[in-house]
Amino acid sequence: MRKALLALALALPALSPLALRPAFAQTAEAPSQEETAASVAERVQAFYNRTRTYRADFRQEFTIKAHNQKKTSEGRVAFEKPGKMSFTYTQPTGNRVVSDGKTLKVYEAENRQMFEQQVERSQYPAALAFLMGEGNLQEAFELRLLDAKAMGVEGAWVLEGTPKDPTPAYQKVLLYIDKATAQVRRVLIIDAQGNRNRFDFSNPVVNTKIPAREFTFSPPPGTQIIKP
Repeated sequence: MRKALLALALALPALSPLALRPAFAQTAEAPSQEETAASVAERVQAFYNRTRTYRADFRQEFTIKAHNQKKTSEGRVAFEKPGKMSFTYTQPTGNRVVSDGKTLKVYEAENRQMFEQQVERSQYPAALAFLMGEGNLQEAFELRLLDAKAMGVEGAWVLEGTPKDPTPAYQKVLLYIDKATAQVRRVLIIDAQGNRNRFDFSNPVVNTKIPAREFTFSPPPGTQIIKP
């Protein structure tokens, strides 16, 4: 679970309000249609520029390629601009990923350890930055519009992003975007080892007040604090 939590902290995705079919093909070519990668990115950017807060349920599926292992987890997520986020895990229970906009905390309940780092020193990718009120998809990524139909996805665009500035956190990000709303509804993060970190979100609520305590966290007594 530690690897999945740290992967989340390094490469947190954007949001995903609707479920999609699980099958997709990474090698699909960009479709021939009026929309382009740039125009879809503009739609997505515009939606999240208008979004101040976001809350939803999430399901995370982390696949370790070398061992052919898959780990799933569930919980609740909240975001607030600028820079605040909270992942509360209900399965496995007790894990947290929290940022108050200044400090990022990743708490692993099983090992009673918490990784703590200043946000400005962490490796937030643009897929997270634009959601939290910073960054721009087109400036941060080389974008490609894939063939959603060939990937078994209906009513959506699939946007593949390769970071312009290489990062050890991930190699590619696939954003599954609802055509009706321009909301990102699934994110798949792929790292250099072929590990896959996928998030699906449901029951979204946007632009409602979130209590300040959601973005603070104090670990239980006896927790080992690790500051890389």
